[in-house]
Amino acid sequence: MSKKVKGFIQKEYQTYYQGANECLVVSLRGLNGVDNNELRGDLLAKDIRLNVVKNSLARLAFEELGRQSMGEILTGPCAIAFGGDSIIDVAKIMVEWSEKLEALEIRGGYLDGKVLDAKAAKALAKMPNRQELQATIVTQALSPGGKISGALNAPAGRIAGCIKALIEKLEGLQAA
Repeated sequence: MSKKVKGFIQKEYQTYYQGANECLVVSLRGLNGVDNNELRGDLLAKDIRLNVVKNSLARLAFEELGRQSMGEILTGPCAIAFGGDSIIDVAKIMVEWSEKLEALEIRGGYLDGKVLDAKAAKALAKMPNRQELQATIVTQALSPGGKISGALNAPAGRIAGCIKALIEKLEGLQAA
């Protein structure tokens, strides 16, 4: 490959990964065509991109973007997965697929300026994603209100029960 072509590819990587501040690095070595197509179709449906890269050019592109540490995990044949709502979603899907496909190996990741090893990248899959965290916060915020509402309604329910019992008793006396 000529120097000019390599320069074009590096610039393309820079443009492509400029907004990807968090990603996973995986190995697809040994993945057959059918499994590859199924994986990529599933990722595409979830707005996650997976690109096989030339490591030396990707390293240079990441250095230009100020992510020098990213080069540490770009060894051997690898692909970069990013997109979706967050890195948590990417990790969950990639771990799920790595359990289905032996050839898919998670090598590491990049998050908040730090390189993650394979173990840390897989641990991201166990964390709650943004939607789950928001649901937890809303539930916790509404919980005290529900308890207060229940405490306020409990005496009214008892009074209503007593009035109903009196009405039934009086109706029973009138009928007799």
